[in-house]
Amino acid sequence: MAARVRLLGPPRLSAIVVLIRGAKAVEFRFFEIYRNAEYLLVLGKGALLSGGITVLAATFGLIIAFAIAGGRFARVPVLTQLTAAYVEFIRNTPLIVQLFFIAFGLPLLLGYEWPFWAHALLSLSINFSGYFAEILRAGLENSDSGQREAARALGLRPRPIFFLVITPVAIATMFASLNSQFIFLFLTTGIISEIGVADLTQAGLYIDSRTFRTFEVFLVLTAIYIGISMLFKAVLALVERRLFPWKFVR
Repeated sequence: MAARVRLLGPPRLSAIVVLIRGAKAVEFRFFEIYRNAEYLLVLGKGALLSGGITVLAATFGLIIAFAIAGGRFARVPVLTQLTAAYVEFIRNTPLIVQLFFIAFGLPLLLGYEWPFWAHALLSLSINFSGYFAEILRAGLENSDSGQREAARALGLRPRPIFFLVITPVAIATMFASLNSQFIFLFLTTGIISEIGVADLTQAGLYIDSRTFRTFEVFLVLTAIYIGISMLFKAVLALVERRLFPWKFVR
């Protein structure tokens, strides 16, 4: 028999959806989450932690990436090779391996103790700095040579040219790619639940372990991740218009 979906009663969140497949019926109930204050609190805290770690990791990652991209753009032989090796190492090792090494390996080697969220923040910052660095490097190398020549003709020295002429244009050009990488960073934060960080994914696992409603729980998580991603996109679009208004002049 083909699968059919029926909605019993009025279309409310607490309605029971029955999926009939052959002789079996499966009930999907969503009231366990939104009627339980504890679950809502756990989800709220998890969403705030995931969003906060995303913003911090993106900030630190961009700072590291800017230094790496600048080092490669400078074309100093040893510095260029070191920065290129850093990027290749970061981009060719899995994030989960980096996360476990930083969370469990470095404390054993260096003898320090951090909370797991700090290890997660460091791991994400380092990992995404490699991807941000490549995006920024592409923007720097594709900058208009005519602008550089004009700046030199005006008597500007290399450092002001780099920071005041090349960098703003490169960031404006690659802002869309940086936005996409930022959203990907947010969606990747779910992996930090593997070391016990109480992020949004960990909140869903906590609720699932008590309700045994895996489908409903992760359907709610999906909706929350989509909602926060859309919010980040809207904020980043406003930031882009604020920082680079000339891109929107027709």
